[in-house]
Amino acid sequence: MLGKTLAAVALLAGNAAAKIFYAGVAESGGEFGVWSATAEVGFGLPGTFGVDYQFIDEAGIDVYVDQNKVNLFRVAFLLERLCPVETGLGATFSETHFSEIEDAVNYITVTKGAYCILDPHNYMRYNDPSQQPMTGSVIGNSSDPTAATTEQFAEFWGELASRFVDNEKVIFGLMNEPHDMDTNLVLANDQAAVDAIRATGALQLIIAPGNGWTGGHSWTEEYDGNSPASSEVMHQLSDPANNLAFDIHEYLDTDFSGTHASCENLASTALAPLTAWLKEHNFKAMITEFGASNGTQCASYVSDIINYMADNEEYIGWTAWAAGPLWGANSPCCSDSTQLGSLEPGSLAGDGSPGLYDTVWLEEMQPLVPTADLVWSGISSVNGGVAGNGTGNGTSFNPGRRSVRRGPVRL
Repeated sequence: MLGKTLAAVALLAGNAAAKIFYAGVAESGGEFGVWSATAEVGFGLPGTFGVDYQFIDEAGIDVYVDQNKVNLFRVAFLLERLCPVETGLGATFSETHFSEIEDAVNYITVTKGAYCILDPHNYMRYNDPSQQPMTGSVIGNSSDPTAATTEQFAEFWGELASRFVDNEKVIFGLMNEPHDMDTNLVLANDQAAVDAIRATGALQLIIAPGNGWTGGHSWTEEYDGNSPASSEVMHQLSDPANNLAFDIHEYLDTDFSGTHASCENLASTALAPLTAWLKEHNFKAMITEFGASNGTQCASYVSDIINYMADNEEYIGWTAWAAGPLWGANSPCCSDSTQLGSLEPGSLAGDGSPGLYDTVWLEEMQPLVPTADLVWSGISSVNGGVAGNGTGNGTSFNPGRRSVRRGPVRL
């Protein structure tokens, strides 16, 4: 059984040197089709696959793997489609929707041999995505009778992990961008999910968010809606398999929102407090969202963030925001609401000129992909294909131990 093999492998690993093991793009589209200008609850649910939402385009994945030599994709999906509101968040799935997600994951991991982050793109909310990121009840909010509970969130992750327990190239991304909630509740939800995943026997890498849109620049800051600071509580998160990293987002514009075309914040400066915190607590991190606009102004900022990750052993991987088959001329970030296209291969801007795939990915990001260091085999891990220690709680694997930003427009 693969689970026993993975457990044995976990015992053998040691700390890794500074190296990026995983690099690629976020695939945005599985969360599309539910925005309602009038906040109509239930709008777009469940939606039509290939029309309202779509996870990947296989030809685009081919280009990224075969031509760009990347090994990681972050695939967004919506909880309300996988766990219909009628039955609630938990272990009861829409089997039709799950099969659509599974097809995308299998194409990435089995057909192409890359790694795949499962990304419930819900902002730690459930039941009303009509105006994400602000609508829906906060998961675990005991004062909201309509909110899904922390236990339901754990049940969801236990079920999902059980279905991918034998796919060593899956990475469990617990939640996209929690915000405007008690950070202690983020911790509680994260811990419940980690425990539920490990209870299935799954040993693959887990990446966990903090509060405050899981922003790297604000990790050590406390402010309204982000209290206490993530740095004050998230070090308590533990993983019995010792294969955990933090999921960080970091945009480069003036307010770190990812909405502006101009880059003004160097990641090497903004991320310094987070990096020191990771080092202090012996954690690793992955930056799964960052981006930039076209033109030359952002080029030095893009190289700064990618090189910063490569130079600091606390970072093990990244995905740029964002590709996806349904963006058309619209832009996932960094455009001041102009149509600059996306990171999807073949993307064009609204005026017919080359889109962000050509002007940002090919020109600025792809040359910095560390192709020689990327891993293509083995279980997803903080140590690059071998699970083990170095994840922040100072323990070894023991199967008996349990231990203002932002709202970029997303279609």
